[in-house]
Formats: sequence, structure tokens, C-alpha cells
Amino acid sequence: MSELLGVALISYLIGSVPWGYLLGRWYGLDVRRSGSGNIGATNVARSLGRRVGLLTLALDAAKGALPVLLAANASLWPSAETSPETRAAIAALGAVAGHVFSIFLRFQGGKGVATAAGALLALAPGAALIALAVFAALLLAKRIVSLASLGAVATAPVGMALSGEPRAAVLAGVGVAALIFVRHRDNLARLRAGTEPRLDERPRTR
Repeated sequence: MSELLGVALISYLIGSVPWGYLLGRWYGLDVRRSGSGNIGATNVARSLGRRVGLLTLALDAAKGALPVLLAANASLWPSAETSPETRAAIAALGAVAGHVFSIFLRFQGGKGVATAAGALLALAPGAALIALAVFAALLLAKRIVSLASLGAVATAPVGMALSGEPRAAVLAGVGVAALIFVRHRDNLARLRAGTEPRLDERPRTR
């Protein structure tokens, strides 16, 4: 149990690093007061340009993948009593929770999509690639980032279950999807109302 608590805490702290906010500050902007107010790559790209948005995307994905890879590395846990699969699943959840509820931003954060993508790619690459394909297809068809993101995270745990991933990984996928759906509740309301902005539209500034 102490191992899993350690994995969860370390993963949460890594996930909590608010790269979008930090990059915004580097360029003299608090992205929480620009566009949608989100610290994720989409709002950073709208506020500071595509290059900074892509850098945010890469860093957020990396902070999701790194804890999972560290947790699954047996050589780092020579006397571990828990399986690598269980540790990796806890790490994935911890990293996404850290991004969503960042301790460095008073437990405020982003919506977790890029961090989830990195974590799930490290946890279950096959299922994650299917989810990314769903994301790309929905984004091309509808040009709504939130819709594509929700479709992808909903697909991931289903793909894990169908491809025979360990139960811990499937449960982590469900947990990650639940976190992201909760953080997208405003987007879901706008999707139902037909007012969610498309990729080339700028949301109202807070």
C-alpha cells in the first residue's frame, strides 16, 4: 500500500506542473485570463500561437507518460510488492489528477486531455492509438476539440478491455475518462446547445 501511495503522490506532483501557465508567464500572459481561461494546449495556441501551443501539448503529454513509465519499470522497484501493471495504472490516474487539480494553482488546472493521452500511450499503446484515431476523425469531421477529446477518452477504456489489457489498466482508463468528462461539463452544455466553438473560432474572453 505504501508503494502505491508513493506512486500516486509522485505522479500527482509531476502531473501538477502547469506547463501552459508557465509558458504563458514566460511570454508575459496569464492564460487563465485569456480566451477560454484554460491552461491547456488549445487555449495556449489561441492565445500565444501554434508553436507555443504545440510545446504545451508535448510537455503536458510527457508529464502524463513519464510517471507511468517510471512506475512500470521493475528495476526501479526491486523489492516491490505490487505489480508493474498496478503501479502504472495508479500513475496514470495520479498524473491526470495532478493536471486537473494542480497543487501549484490552488487545485485548479486544465482539462487533462494531453496529459491523459501521454499517460494512456505509456499504459496501453494499442488502445491509446485507437483513441487518437477517433480524436483525429472527429476533429476532421466536426472541428470541435472538446467533442473529439471526449470521443477519444470514451474509446480508450473500451479499447483496453477489448484488447485484453490488465484490469488495473482498464479501471485507470475509466477513471481518467471520468475526470475528463467532469472537467468538460461546461463544454458538454455548450455542445448540447450548439454553441461550442470550432477549432478556428475564438471563445469569449473571461
